[in-house]
Amino acid sequence: MSVKAGSVGFLKMIYYIYILKSIDHEKTYVGFTQDLEKRLKEHNAGKSTYTRKFIPWKLIYREETGSKEIALKLEKYYKSSAGRRKIKKLLAPVAQQDRASVS
Repeated sequence: MSVKAGSVGFLKMIYYIYILKSIDHEKTYVGFTQDLEKRLKEHNAGKSTYTRKFIPWKLIYREETGSKEIALKLEKYYKSSAGRRKIKKLLAPVAQQDRASVS
């Protein structure tokens, strides 16, 4: 369970919408979770059917929301064609950085 800093007297649930990029393959993965660190470890440990084929993964983007419904909508958006276009824009700096580290 995540607690938002500054919450007084009650726990506020935080949901993370995240985008992973495979380090060795040209693949991305979109998901949501309440425990981002644990979820990334699960992906890299092969505990997800899709992501196990493209291990290892790195986190390239995350958003936070206090609503599970919004998290689900954002996940669905990033999996749509419009969302995939936005992911490409988000990946552009990461791709440039990756190319620079190889040179």
